[in-house]
Amino acid sequence: MTKFLLAVHVLAAIIAVGPVTVAASMFPPGARRALAAPDDPRALETVRLLHRICRVYAGIGIAVPLFGIATATSMGVMGDAWLIVSMALTVAAAIVLVVLVLPRQETVIEGAANGADRATTVQLAMFTGVFNLLWATVTVLMIVRPGSTTGA
Repeated sequence: MTKFLLAVHVLAAIIAVGPVTVAASMFPPGARRALAAPDDPRALETVRLLHRICRVYAGIGIAVPLFGIATATSMGVMGDAWLIVSMALTVAAAIVLVVLVLPRQETVIEGAANGADRATTVQLAMFTGVFNLLWATVTVLMIVRPGSTTGA
């Protein structure tokens, strides 16, 4: 059962978190193009699509920590420091996405028609980078598992 849970956890991470990180990273440059060409409906549609991908896959991404907790419980590693740090970083990444990235994406989409400023996209790019860095750190911790006795 542990191998099944681990496989589902990893697949959920790839399928859910991967698209969010890519779409969120593509959003700021796409938003800058949309702001630079307000009469180009295709540029605005692109950022709307990227935002929709971020929202939908963020919701699907809830499966990642759920299967992660089930896997960790099955493996008996819930109290390991690497897992606790990974869980804390996962919560931090979720907060960054929900509180800092998604609302700013919405602001840019609404402001594209009203002439939003470039500073918002720069700030959004920074928060997206923080989100991606948090996920990259979680990924490394999941692979390396420092101090783990599970054979890594």
